[in-house]
Amino acid sequence: MLTLEKAREWYIHTDPVHDFSHIERVYRMAQRLAKLEGADPEIVNAAALLHDAEGTTPGSDARREHHLRSADFAATILKQEGWNEERIRAVQHCIRAHRYRDDREPPQTIEAKVIFDADKLDVLGAVGAVRAVVYAALAGTPFYAAPSSQFLETGVELPGELHSAYHEYLFKLRHVEKRLYTQTAREIARQRRKYLDKFFIQLIAEYKGER
Repeated sequence: MLTLEKAREWYIHTDPVHDFSHIERVYRMAQRLAKLEGADPEIVNAAALLHDAEGTTPGSDARREHHLRSADFAATILKQEGWNEERIRAVQHCIRAHRYRDDREPPQTIEAKVIFDADKLDVLGAVGAVRAVVYAALAGTPFYAAPSSQFLETGVELPGELHSAYHEYLFKLRHVEKRLYTQTAREIARQRRKYLDKFFIQLIAEYKGER
């Protein structure tokens, strides 16, 4: 039987942004969304537990394909659990469709939409602020750097321009709300995005010595 405790072993060697605490948060949010949006809870729970199980090891170059690797890993685990092929494919679709920067397989089922939304909500709000700063530290970039006019216009940095946590906020985080699929998630995202907006306003003001 798939449980949070069983899933813990799959996330021992992961980066701090995609560690087991992220899985716990996504799992709980996915359960909440599934109940309110009418999704199959068993499929949602399995996908939430397995969605980052492969490709998030620090220093790994597999991050860009972690959703594909995790879907393959999920099939192995679910076969061991005695799941039938149809329900395994349903879970795999949820996992393959959850990556924000890969639209080759967008979420088609309500379960996949719930997983996408639960995962993306974790980049907003107070947790989102912490994760953005930690991710920048892992990448060796600052938590704040003034973006170039080119970046503001195109989302592409100038040569040598560092992609700070604030760059990530401008490029991705403040737009996540528009990408969500379920009404419940959009309502949650609206409040979390407002918090994130205020966080970066305060961060920049403190950086400049204005507050």
